[in-house]
Amino acid sequence: MMQAGTKNLITDVQGILVGNAHDEKLKSGVSVVSSDAPFTASYFVMGGAPGTRETDLLAPDKTAIGVDALVLSGGSAFGVDAASGVVERLRKAGRGFIAAGHPIPLVPAAILFDLNNGGDKNWSQNPYPELGRRAYDALNDNFRLGSFGAGFGAQCGMMKGGLGSASFTLSNGITVGALVAANPVGNPTDESGTHFWAASFEVAAEFGGLGPPSGGAHGQGLEQTKLGALMPQTNTSIAIVATDATLSKSEAHRLATVTHDGFARALVPSHLPLDGDLIFAAATDKMPAPQTILEFSEICHAASLCVARALARGVFYARTYPEDRLKTYQKLNGG
Repeated sequence: MMQAGTKNLITDVQGILVGNAHDEKLKSGVSVVSSDAPFTASYFVMGGAPGTRETDLLAPDKTAIGVDALVLSGGSAFGVDAASGVVERLRKAGRGFIAAGHPIPLVPAAILFDLNNGGDKNWSQNPYPELGRRAYDALNDNFRLGSFGAGFGAQCGMMKGGLGSASFTLSNGITVGALVAANPVGNPTDESGTHFWAASFEVAAEFGGLGPPSGGAHGQGLEQTKLGALMPQTNTSIAIVATDATLSKSEAHRLATVTHDGFARALVPSHLPLDGDLIFAAATDKMPAPQTILEFSEICHAASLCVARALARGVFYARTYPEDRLKTYQKLNGG
């Protein structure tokens, strides 16, 4: 038994805070996830073209146990530097592991490609460290969905993308949640632009309540549906899943791996060669560890559903801005 959390956001997970910042002229932004203490984290990549910073230390066999923040950013390779701004803020706060008397914050990051969205990219100084600082300063347990943070300039194959989030609380009191910057080569809906592939997993009409494509539940009868057009462009969907359960680094790695199913449920197609699809997994250790492999499996399954729901919510709430190259879901559907 699982139900959406109080806010239906990743911040329903105990200890998790989210900060977002964007630049309307640049048409790009940054999202930061952090907590009041270092947290266990790992990651898994299934896209063919990822862009990352400090992800090697998240492998289960690496020495680092906890990280201080995770960053999702637009800007392609330039956006990786958003983590530098977050590191500055954490260092001033005295956060980080101590080496030779110096606090060294650990801030892994992943980026998406949004350089072709119509924004002004003719800057002389990299804007992403400042966006990282602003996002960190905005850390809160509540935030808005759609055209915010790392999802501000996001695009899908046939409509604007966005920043989405969703959560579930399980019967044992453990909470899981997801934060997704939806920017895929593929599409979150069928060719009509109306019916989300993730609709079979929707909770309380959280992204329109219009039901799945005509072929039925996702993965069934796809020969009866028409897929949206693909564009020859570089994209990427990136996400963070979190739980307040106590997990080992190896379990966090498995959680990140399984939750890519959420992308596959919400995007057709997903994990393409020009996508850099990556998911971070975080555990704040505020709740007991799962007692059985079945309890851990439930956490993984619930988190994967949160990824699918969060992706659709990010697209559903995207907003229109001047010079946009793609319409929003709302505009395509008469909103």
